[in-house]
Amino acid sequence: MGRIMQNPVALGVIIIGALFILLNTMVIVPETRQGVVVRFGEPVRIVNRYQAGAPFGQTGAGLIAKIPFAEQLEWIDKRILDVEMDQQQVLSTDQLRLQVDAFARFRITDPLKMYIAAGSEERVSDELRPILGSALRNELGKRPFAALLTPERGQIMNAIQTGLNRVARQYGAEIVDVRIKRADLPDGRPLDSAYQRMRTARDQEARTIRAQGAKQAQIIRAEADASAARTYAESFGKDPEFYDFYRAMKSYETTFQQANPEDPKSSFVLSPDNEYLRQFRGR
Repeated sequence: MGRIMQNPVALGVIIIGALFILLNTMVIVPETRQGVVVRFGEPVRIVNRYQAGAPFGQTGAGLIAKIPFAEQLEWIDKRILDVEMDQQQVLSTDQLRLQVDAFARFRITDPLKMYIAAGSEERVSDELRPILGSALRNELGKRPFAALLTPERGQIMNAIQTGLNRVARQYGAEIVDVRIKRADLPDGRPLDSAYQRMRTARDQEARTIRAQGAKQAQIIRAEADASAARTYAESFGKDPEFYDFYRAMKSYETTFQQANPEDPKSSFVLSPDNEYLRQFRGR
């Protein structure tokens, strides 16, 4: 020991070696990460594993020890991660082609399963991205475009999240949320064609409503005419002379009424014995 103390080079080598071993033994685990301890390629334990509802700083973060050189730590993010879906074209039930952008948020809840099945968070995102697009096309293909503008949109998101979760569990992940960022008709001719179909559908609906209104008006007029005819017939049956007088007065009103109210001049040349003027002669 004395010789070593007297040899500064040997002492420096020993100190450096001790520090190197210490650095490979002690590891600082951050709160935002969970780690899989791998020994000779085989996972042996999990450190700082995600626990739902656990208080911050109480899940195992801090300074830990591992076997130097034999064990390595594979870091896995503990925070909520995003997976962006490539823009998809979806055909709704009302035959509208939609350009849809969506994303999902997920968290690694089983780091050991994730390490065995995927190896990294990026690989999990790559596996979930096409599944998200497929689930989105399936759900939106069952509904009209207007459903995205109603509270039914929340039900669509829940259905997509449920289907995506079944796949995410295979990679030790949990889907936290699914959202549609944009759902619009494609630009250019498809958009113009969609607007034209919408205008045609509304015009057809307007024509149908007008036809139904005209039909109802004819029915109402026919019923009113029938009611008036019954009233006239009942009146004629009760007092034929009064009915004849009433009809004659209505005829005089129509015949002698001035066509132009601004021109008071109106004249008729008829014989006093004309049958048409019999009501003016009295009984």
